[in-house]
Amino acid sequence: MNQEQETSGGCLCGAVRFRITGTLRQIVACHCGQCQRSHGNFAAFSACDRDRIVFDEKRGLKWFDSSDKARRGFCGECGSSLFWEPTFDGYTSVSAGSLDNSGDLRLVRHIYTCDKPDWYEITDGHEQFEGSMYGRET
Repeated sequence: MNQEQETSGGCLCGAVRFRITGTLRQIVACHCGQCQRSHGNFAAFSACDRDRIVFDEKRGLKWFDSSDKARRGFCGECGSSLFWEPTFDGYTSVSAGSLDNSGDLRLVRHIYTCDKPDWYEITDGHEQFEGSMYGRET
């Protein structure tokens, strides 16, 4: 019998714990100004269909409407940045750093490179988009 892949994750303090069933999108680094402010640097996100996430603990989960196009999920107790959800589609981006084990996930592209600060360079050779690619593709 073929079992579907399950990935677990959570925040720094344990007030948010979740499991994701199924395949996750490869990792995308977002360099937009909002990610810089909420993460302290660029943000690395995987993604999955919203209905694939099950919460084992969500007492700390808070949502912030960061724009009319998206909201951000974080732990209200320890401050960990965990999720980004667009209002226009049914997927959730999951902070790669919140995953207990990233398995075979790898960084594949950079988005919003036009907002990247001058103090670092992107030199890994992965494709770059000046704006969004609203990327669910792997």
